Amino acid sequence: MATRSRIAIEDQDGTVRSIYCHWDGYPEYNGVVLQENYQTQEKVEQLIALGSISSLKPLVAPPEGVTHKFDDPFDNVTVAYHRDRGEELSVKAHGNVKAFAESDIEEYGYVFTAAGEWLFIDGYPENREIVLLESALSNNKIE
Repeated sequence: MATRSRIAIEDQDGTVRSIYCHWDGYPEYNGVVLQENYQTQEKVEQLIALGSISSLKPLVAPPEGVTHKFDDPFDNVTVAYHRDRGEELSVKAHGNVKAFAESDIEEYGYVFTAAGEWLFIDGYPENREIVLLESALSNNKIE
């Protein structure tokens, strides 16, 4: 069963752009992959530019010359619906981080802030607190 999430980036003007991720959205996987592998504005921009994804991996793209397909992905490369299956590019806009957190972020939401930090939002309505992902992971707040 899928654990869906939305992964977002906050632009310098405070607006937010997000993409859907179908698999492994729980913090112990997607949260850790984002925290460990997507720590620069440039790399998060590359991820968001893919549009909605099937699965998040440590790499945005395969090495040059390597075959990577939706049904036969290269190891550790993110699988994207637009790039790898030819679907329409899908990136959603939000007014700001709070608006993103209050939207349908699926089960979990992640935002890379303009200040370069990852935020985490539990998508269940009773748990919509916005916290630093690093703190939540290190404090075992996420289970």
